[in-house]
Amino acid sequence: MNGQPNRREFLKKTAVAGASLAFAEGLLAASPKKSVLVFTKSSGFEHDVVKLKDGKPSIMDNAFTEIGKKHGFEVVCSKDGRIFDSAEYANFAALAFFTTGNLTELGNDKQPPMSVAGKQKLLDSIRDGKGFVGVHAASDTFHTEPDSPEKGTRYVAYGEKSDPYIRMLGAEFITHGSTPRLQTCKVIINDPKFPGLEGVSSPVEFTEEWYSLKDFQTDLHVIATLDTAGMKGNCYQRKPYPVIWSRMYGKGRVFYNAMGDRPENWQVPFFLNSLAGGILFALGEARGSVENNLASAAPGYAEIPPRDTKS
Repeated sequence: MNGQPNRREFLKKTAVAGASLAFAEGLLAASPKKSVLVFTKSSGFEHDVVKLKDGKPSIMDNAFTEIGKKHGFEVVCSKDGRIFDSAEYANFAALAFFTTGNLTELGNDKQPPMSVAGKQKLLDSIRDGKGFVGVHAASDTFHTEPDSPEKGTRYVAYGEKSDPYIRMLGAEFITHGSTPRLQTCKVIINDPKFPGLEGVSSPVEFTEEWYSLKDFQTDLHVIATLDTAGMKGNCYQRKPYPVIWSRMYGKGRVFYNAMGDRPENWQVPFFLNSLAGGILFALGEARGSVENNLASAAPGYAEIPPRDTKS
C-alpha cells in the first residue's frame, strides 16, 4: 500500500442518529451521489461532541449523518489525517471540520496526523471548488505561528500573514471566557434569507461557550453576529463580531458557525438548521449569499479585545 491506509482503515459510514431532528423547510435536496467528509481529529483539546465513546459515533457524526439522510448526500466520518493523501479524497464534494490544533501533529487524540502535503492538498482542493464547513473549534485549528496563548500571541492581528488555513476559513479563535464559561447571549441574524435560517426571528437567545475571534477576512458575508453587550469576561469587551459567515475561497464555498461546544445544542433546531443550510450551500445545492457585508454588519470587526489571562 506504499504507506497509504486502505479504505477500511479510515473510512466508515456512521450510524444514523436515533433521535428525530427538526430541519427548516425549503432547503434543496443534494444529489445522492455527493459525499461529505466529516473530519474531527483533535490535535489539541478534544471536545465531547466529537469523542467516540464505547466505539459509537460521536454526537457530530450522528447529527451530520442525519442531515445527510434527510437531504440526500452521503456522509463519511474520519479522524485519520492520512485521508487527505488518499485516492478516496477526490470523491468528496465538501468537508465539515470540527478540529483543534496543528493537524500535522499527532496531538491529544493520537489519531494519525495530516501530512504537510495533505494540508496543502486540502487548501488547493477548496480553492478548486470543494466546499468547506467549519464548526466551532475549526477556528481553533492551525493557529498562526508562533502560537503561544500564555504569551498573548493570539491577541495579535496577523492579517495576510495569518496561517493559510485561517485565511481560507475567514477568522481565528483567540480565547473564550472562563468565569463563566457558558453565557446566554443574543445572536443577531444579519441574513435571515441564508439557507437554514428562513423564518428565524432575530435576535436568537443561545447558551454557548462563545469564541472571541480575530483576523476576519474582509470579504466575509456575515450571516450572524454576537451581541456582546453585558457579556462577562475581558475577551468579550468589544463590539459585536461575526459568529456565522460565508465566503468564497477561489471556487470553493466556505461556511463557518462558531457554535457547537455544548452537546445539548446539537438537539436545537436553530443550530442544526444552520448547519444543514451551510453544508447544502457548500455543496452548491442551496443558494446563499457571499456578498461582502462585513463593514456594515460588524463595524468593529477588527477590534482586538483586552487580554485576560483568566479567560
